[in-house]
Amino acid sequence: MRKRIIAVAAFVILAGAGLFLVPGMLGAASDDSVPAEQQSSAAKILKSMTLEEKVGQMFLVCVSSSTASKDDIAAYHPGGYLFFADFFKSRDWDSAKEAIASYQKASAIPMLMAVDEEGGTVVRVSKFPAYRPAPFDAPGDVYKRGGLEGLRADAREKSDLLLSLGINVNLAPVCDMTEDKEDFIYPRTLGQDKGKTADYVSAVVEEMNAKKIGSALKHFPGYGGNADTHTGIAVDHRSYEAFVSGDFLPFEAGIAAGAPCVLMSHNIVSCMDADKPASLSQNVHNILRKELAFDKVILTDDLSMEGVQGYCGGDNIAVAAVNAGNDLLCTADYKEQIPAVCQAVKSDKISMEQIDQSVLRVLQWKEDLGLLDDI
Repeated sequence: MRKRIIAVAAFVILAGAGLFLVPGMLGAASDDSVPAEQQSSAAKILKSMTLEEKVGQMFLVCVSSSTASKDDIAAYHPGGYLFFADFFKSRDWDSAKEAIASYQKASAIPMLMAVDEEGGTVVRVSKFPAYRPAPFDAPGDVYKRGGLEGLRADAREKSDLLLSLGINVNLAPVCDMTEDKEDFIYPRTLGQDKGKTADYVSAVVEEMNAKKIGSALKHFPGYGGNADTHTGIAVDHRSYEAFVSGDFLPFEAGIAAGAPCVLMSHNIVSCMDADKPASLSQNVHNILRKELAFDKVILTDDLSMEGVQGYCGGDNIAVAAVNAGNDLLCTADYKEQIPAVCQAVKSDKISMEQIDQSVLRVLQWKEDLGLLDDI
């Protein structure tokens, strides 16, 4: 703990001096010294991509019942789609599966097809009887009824249902903790202490990895008792030690279990960065990379949420998110934001090295899920 507290002090000092660690510090995106036949499918694909194709891969596009478009997939090359409930509400099982398959067919590089199917208050698919007789229960209720094995079985059933529809990513589990039942995030948490929450997160990630469906640990660095960032700004004044000894532990457990993605919150966490939401803070990203040793995909929460507006320093919000260190951006405004990121690269506001590193992480995730097997 002492080592981590000293390290974050250095981060804070650097931040105060306007000196941030570069988000792309993890090394070269690909190694040209490795013979072509020994390179991963992800590395081979990366070498053949245009700037526009690379930037498109960094976007997880929010889609509703009417906004998904095969023509837009061909034009913008999105890395994936995030489906909301109205997409499923307006379709039955067969038509939903057919639509998702048609989007995959339209994409030269297979897409991440994602939903938020946490259970309880956040269910995008199972809330409709066409897909399951009853919605999945909240993790806390599953745990009270069946313990850790009940949670494992729940994760397996969710994974099977989603995979059967062509969905290959579930943005879960929720790693957040709070003891106050009145807090915004409480219904989505396990409702247990840090040890039990860490065990839950590890178990769910293990089950999802076994099923070859992507998971996402959320919402880093830990939501706590903060207000809803969908509708406003949330500022967290807790000490860094509180995160080290508490909130980080479920994330560390998920990372150790092999989680491929961490989703950033829009909370302003004053002990890490008093000026920007976590999702737009280089310092918070550097803590995740360096202190928690996470080297896979970092995903923003939805960039349209109120809690993140007004913090991009005059830049397009997607440009600000990339500069903060995100690899994958969750947004519905991709037609504006993809060209903005491309222009930022052309004008040297974002380095091509950073783009390549992020895209390689996204492609490696797809390769791990088996999505690149036929390319």
